[in-house]
Amino acid sequence: MREGIHPEYGPVVFRDRAANHAFLTRSTLAGVPTEKTIEWEDGNTYPVVDVEISNVSHPFYTGTARVLDTAGRVERFERRYGKRG
Repeated sequence: MREGIHPEYGPVVFRDRAANHAFLTRSTLAGVPTEKTIEWEDGNTYPVVDVEISNVSHPFYTGTARVLDTAGRVERFERRYGKRG
């Protein structure tokens, strides 16, 4: 790799505001200056990034996603306008 062209890569805490859940990971956002920091469980202070949604609050991962009834819509369309043969 060439020196000096890659962004800083380090630990960052992502905090899901909807579910009040936080997780520590590594990101290139570690090099972005921020005023928000958080003291993590290990006693160290890390920059924090607030996100609106994560796997803890997303309907797909929580199992609360709604499934559209596409078969019912097709049948209703065929009843209303007739089946083309």
